Amino acid sequence: MSEHSLSKTDLAKKAAAAYQSITSQVAQVIVGQEQVVEQSLIALFAQGHCIFVGVPGLAKTLLVSTTAQALGLDFNRIQFTPDLMPSDITGTDILREDPETGARRFEFLEGPIFTNLLLADELNRTPPKTQAALLQAMQEREVTASGRTYKLAQPFLVFATQNPVEQEGTYQLPEAQLDRFMLMIQVGYPSLEEELEVVKRTTRPQNVEIKPALTQEDLIAYQALVRELPAADEVVSYAVRLTRATRPDDPLATEKVKRLVRWGAGPRAGQSLILAAKARALLNGRLHASRDDVKALAPAVLTHRVLTNYQAEAEGVSAQDIVNHLLEELKRG
Repeated sequence: MSEHSLSKTDLAKKAAAAYQSITSQVAQVIVGQEQVVEQSLIALFAQGHCIFVGVPGLAKTLLVSTTAQALGLDFNRIQFTPDLMPSDITGTDILREDPETGARRFEFLEGPIFTNLLLADELNRTPPKTQAALLQAMQEREVTASGRTYKLAQPFLVFATQNPVEQEGTYQLPEAQLDRFMLMIQVGYPSLEEELEVVKRTTRPQNVEIKPALTQEDLIAYQALVRELPAADEVVSYAVRLTRATRPDDPLATEKVKRLVRWGAGPRAGQSLILAAKARALLNGRLHASRDDVKALAPAVLTHRVLTNYQAEAEGVSAQDIVNHLLEELKRG
C-alpha cells in the first residue's frame, strides 16, 4: 500500500514507528544524546536545517552520518577550512574536449552540495564569504553557478557542526545564516556511565550495520504531512508572542529583555517553532501540535536568534538564559 493511500492517522502511526526504528538504529552507534537525536529528526521531518554546537570529540559528525544511513539518504560531507572556496561547495565549470570532434565546451561539475543530506563540518572554521555559498541552497533549494541555476534533489537538508566561537581559528557565523537554521542543537558532554560505554565500544572490534528505516519517498510524504497537521490558534499565538517577546522594542518584551538584548528573533523563528512543534507531534504519533511542543523546542529555535548586548555579557547572562526567562514569564501570563 502506498503512502498516498493511507489516512493521516495511519501515516502518523507509521511515522511514530519509523521514528522509533531510526532511533534504535542510531543508538547502535551513538551512546546517549537522546534529546540531540530527537531534535535532529524533528528538523529532518520539518524540512529544517540544523546546526550542532559543542566542543570537538562529542560525535557530532558521527551522529549526522549515522542518521543519514538510518534514513537511507544520499550523504556528502564538507570539511570547512580557512582556504575553502565557494566553488568547492557548489561546483564549477570545467572545460571538456569531445574525443571525436575535438570541440571544446564548458560543462558544470556538481559540487558536494548536490545531495540529500549535507554535513557542513566545522562550518565556522571558514570565512563568511564561503559560508555564504550555502545561503541560496538552504533557502531556495537551488544553486546558481556561472549564471545558471540548478535545482537540488529533494529532500535537501544541511546539518552543520560548529565549535565554540571562543576557540582559536573560528569565525562568528553571520546572523543571516544562523537564521536559516531551524534548530541550534547543543551537544554536551556525556554522563559518566555514557562515557564509560563510549570508551568500551570504541576500543573493541565493531561490526555494526545500519539499515535504512524508511525510504526517501516515505520521508517526503511525512514532511508533507507535517505541514498539513493543524495547530490551534492558541498554539500559534503562543509561538508568535514568545518570538516577539525576544525583541527589546516590542511591547511584549520584559524589562530584562529590554536591558540585556540587542536584537531579537525575526518572523522566521515563529514559523520554525510551529513547524518543529508539528514534527514533534507527528513523531509521537499525534496529529496536532500543542503548546507543550512549542515550549520543548523554544530553546533550540530561539537561542541562536537572540543577540545579547555587552551588559548581558558583563552579567554572565546568555541568550539561552533569556529564552528560559521568557518561557517562565509567558507561563505566568
